[in-house]
Amino acid sequence: MIAGRLLPPLSAIALFAAASGAGVGAETGAVPAPMPGVANPRQARIDYILKCQGCHQPEGGGDIAHTPPLNGEVARFLHVPGGREFLARVPGVASVDLNDERLAQLLNWTVQHFDRGNLPADFAPYSAAEISQLRRRPLRLEREATRASLVAAIGERATGY
Repeated sequence: MIAGRLLPPLSAIALFAAASGAGVGAETGAVPAPMPGVANPRQARIDYILKCQGCHQPEGGGDIAHTPPLNGEVARFLHVPGGREFLARVPGVASVDLNDERLAQLLNWTVQHFDRGNLPADFAPYSAAEISQLRRRPLRLEREATRASLVAAIGERATGY
C-alpha cells in the first residue's frame, strides 16, 4: 500500500510498460526495425499481450504440452504450402475478437517480432481481405493433423528431403 492505496497488479504494470514502449528499446533509444503490414506496432503488441500471451507466453515460448512456441518457429510455416493459411485458420487466431485489419496486423507483428530470421525473402504481409477469407474456414478437429503435416514438411525442407 502506498498512502492508503493498493498497488496495481503486476499484469497491469506490465501492460502499461508494454503499451508505453518500456522494454522495447526505450532504455537504449534504439529504433525498432520497420515491420511491413504493421501500421501500429504498439497496438499489435498490446493485442498480443491481451489475446495471445496467456498461452504462448510473453516471449513466445509456448508450452510444450499444449501450446506451440512462436519464438524462432512461427515464420517457418510461411515456407511450406498451406502454412500461411494455417496460421490464420488455427482456432485461437480465426476466432479472436479482433477485426480483420487488427488481426492482419497482429499476425504480421507476430511473425516479424518472434521469427524475423525465418521470414521468406519475398514475405508479403497478411492483408485484412486475406484474413477475412481465411478466418471464415477455421480449423477445428483437423488442426492437430494439419499442424503435424506442416511440421513434417518444414522438417523435410530443412533437411533437403
